[in-house]
Amino acid sequence: MFSKSLVYVAILPLLAIGIAIFRAGDSTATASAAVSAAPSYDKDGNLLPPVGYREWVYLTSGMDMSYTPNSGASGHSMFDNVFVNPDAYRSFLDTGTWPDKTVMVLELREAQSRGSINLSGHYQGSGVMGLEVHVKDVTRFKGDWAFFRLKSPTQNGTLIGRDATCYSCHEAHAAVDTTFVQFYPTLLPIAQMKGTMSASYLKESAEGKN
Repeated sequence: MFSKSLVYVAILPLLAIGIAIFRAGDSTATASAAVSAAPSYDKDGNLLPPVGYREWVYLTSGMDMSYTPNSGASGHSMFDNVFVNPDAYRSFLDTGTWPDKTVMVLELREAQSRGSINLSGHYQGSGVMGLEVHVKDVTRFKGDWAFFRLKSPTQNGTLIGRDATCYSCHEAHAAVDTTFVQFYPTLLPIAQMKGTMSASYLKESAEGKN
């Protein structure tokens, strides 16, 4: 029969090896997540799908939001969910603005009202209707930011041209660094505290209160 001291001597090295393997695996997973969160492109300049974006930081959801009149003619309601890569989120908490390599994903899902025990209101359907991705890549894009449209979470994103109204709309009305932080309830107070609100948004807000 082994003494307790001999058992401890035998087990301690095994524990040390196990901890080392766990830490190595954890750091590898973290590095892999960091790589997948950074924007990547194919040889034609299309955006590679943002891998695992639903494990990123969730910012907000909207329903039937529109920035132009008479745009609700699709005949059905839609939800949109916004996610941002974790590194960019942590940087925003510190600075009140977005760093280079920020990736923001707008996920579109159809709103449903009849299912299971639901009798009123809406819930999100399981199928993704499409994605729009807002990428900050200062050495690659004029104006630092670009928009991409993805038909599904597994397809490459097509660059939306600079002549599209989404660029001018964001530049004119966005609260922080051409992004609609005014619709992100946990980040708007941080931008206000850090003093990073855009002059155009502050002017527009002041005029709206008068």
